[in-house]
Amino acid sequence: MKQLLILAVCFLTFSVFSQNEKIDQLTVQLAYQNSDSTKVDMSLILINELFKASDYSKALLYINQTSKLSEDLNYTKGIAESNYYRALIFTERNDYFNAIDNFNKSRGLYLRINDTLGVAKVSNSIGLLEIKRGNYAVGLQNSLSAISIFEEQNLQEELSSAYNNLAEAYFKTNQIDKAIEFNFKALEVRRKINHKAGVKESTKNIAELYSILKEHRKSIEYYERVLDILNLDSDQNLRGEILPKIGSEYLRFKEYDRASEYLIEGLKYNRKHNNQEGLLRALNAIGQLNLQKKKVKLAENQLNEAYRLALKINNKSELLENYKLRIALDSTRGYFQNAFFWQNKYYKLKDSLSKANEPMFPTEDLTPLDLDFSKVDSSKSDINKASQPDKTQSSFNYPFVVYGLLAIIAILLIFLIFSLLRTRSHKSALEEQKNKLKKEKINTEAIIEQTHHLEEVNQVKDKLFSIVSHDLKDSISSIKAFLDLLKEGNISKDEFYNLIPELSENANNASSLLYNLLNWSKSQMQNLEPKPEMLNIQDVFHTKVALVEQKIEDKQIILIDETQPEYIYADRSMVEIVIQNLLTNAVKFSRTGDVITISNKEVDGKSLICIEDTGVGISKENISKLFHAHKNFTTVGTKNEKGTGLGLTIAKDLIELNDGRIWVESTPNVGSKFFVELPKNEKEA
Repeated sequence: MKQLLILAVCFLTFSVFSQNEKIDQLTVQLAYQNSDSTKVDMSLILINELFKASDYSKALLYINQTSKLSEDLNYTKGIAESNYYRALIFTERNDYFNAIDNFNKSRGLYLRINDTLGVAKVSNSIGLLEIKRGNYAVGLQNSLSAISIFEEQNLQEELSSAYNNLAEAYFKTNQIDKAIEFNFKALEVRRKINHKAGVKESTKNIAELYSILKEHRKSIEYYERVLDILNLDSDQNLRGEILPKIGSEYLRFKEYDRASEYLIEGLKYNRKHNNQEGLLRALNAIGQLNLQKKKVKLAENQLNEAYRLALKINNKSELLENYKLRIALDSTRGYFQNAFFWQNKYYKLKDSLSKANEPMFPTEDLTPLDLDFSKVDSSKSDINKASQPDKTQSSFNYPFVVYGLLAIIAILLIFLIFSLLRTRSHKSALEEQKNKLKKEKINTEAIIEQTHHLEEVNQVKDKLFSIVSHDLKDSISSIKAFLDLLKEGNISKDEFYNLIPELSENANNASSLLYNLLNWSKSQMQNLEPKPEMLNIQDVFHTKVALVEQKIEDKQIILIDETQPEYIYADRSMVEIVIQNLLTNAVKFSRTGDVITISNKEVDGKSLICIEDTGVGISKENISKLFHAHKNFTTVGTKNEKGTGLGLTIAKDLIELNDGRIWVESTPNVGSKFFVELPKNEKEA
């Protein structure tokens, strides 16, 4: 290993000395050259060597001298090349505006002398610059125009750069298929010219793009190809990056053995070589693996280490992944408060990264790319054109032109005044017509609204008849069947006693249906007038909890009472109906061992009541159906308890009659929170 390092240092030293020797030779030769185009060409070779050596100050000195000599000789190619190298140096110094200015000057001069290769070279450089700045549309335009010329002249190294630029631009604009296409083209060219680093880069890009397209088998294939061509000594960081990525791809197929193999190897490899980026990626991925295998404690330790490392090296993309995995971890353990905390951090960071990655477009418009050489007058130079004063004589040197313009203005003013007078005569008539149309529109909208309301009422009425006839028939028929069996002696009294709980449940269903239907129909007919009073909401909770205690015990549900004494201003009976309905629903949709939490607190001068459960939850599409009677949305409980679909509709009407509001927040398989907001005193109501 030590010998290899010594050889590498020697080779680097030799390369530097070799490059410096070439620069020195060119500098000496240039001093003895006559001031002609040959001297310009040799100077450009020297400038290129200085640019490759990153000696930009010295390169600029020679560029200015070469540009001046080229102007004196009227040597357009020399001026074009000088502008091109000047633009490259401005690009390296992140001076965008000077870089673009010199690139455009250079391209204009190349167009004038029909130098297609020069035009392509400049266009490709502009494309690379614009893509790096996030101005992908202009970058794509320039790189595409360059590629057609490179392909015609079979310039492999230039094609490699241009294809890679285009692949990056298409990726940044989310055109993944096109990005893959041009990465393959870049890979093919880089293999031909034996550009080993480029081959690794393109192959890795293809693997990552297939992963984005969810073609994970292909992604694994190309990641493994990268591993096969890596140099164990010089590509340590790349190997440390690839191993966890392959493990993550196998994890998507739940192939835990293969995933574990690559992830553990990646973890050990990155620890050994102190590759913190690779180590962070491996810790996140192996934490996800253990989380899926229900090894929660082990997953927690690995995600904690990944979290600390992500903060230390400020890797925000992996920190975002860590937040997502922590949400899953705490949700799995039932720590929903913690999961909510990580979810807030996840979305906050995600929004921050989205804004940071938004493209930054230049404010000025670039000159459209025009490669039609026939439009260019080769007899004129850009430099000469820029230095020549504008000799065009002003039209205002001639008096008759001024008089003619004044006459035209006078005629236009007369026409304008005539038009204004004529328009004014129609104005009042138009206003009157406008007011009339407005009134008709209001009347029409009122009629349409009434029609829609009547249609909705009819639909609700039809639906109610259907609900009543079906649910009452089922419940009462079941009760009658039990009684008939007893009456006819087909079952013993002991057997009948065993059926009493089911008989009681059917009777309760029928009673609940009639009770909800009665209250809802009253509210719809606007005969249900609230009689508000000051009442203690904690007392209402305790009264209604007592009614569902038996069902809570039957389901082994944990009830957490966080209520506190608080007075609200509302109709007691209506509030009791709502609280009972919400408690019944929470029990109905909770599973064995779930938790129901009841609470109340003051928020913005009003009382906020919350009934929360960790039950089955409600999907987003079903939430919008909950408070609408005409949709008749209902589902069975966790023990097949039936409902009418009217309870929440009644609750909404009753709460709104008391100047309050009701809403729900829910996540499937996590639970639901029903909120009720009511005034605390008569003034608020």
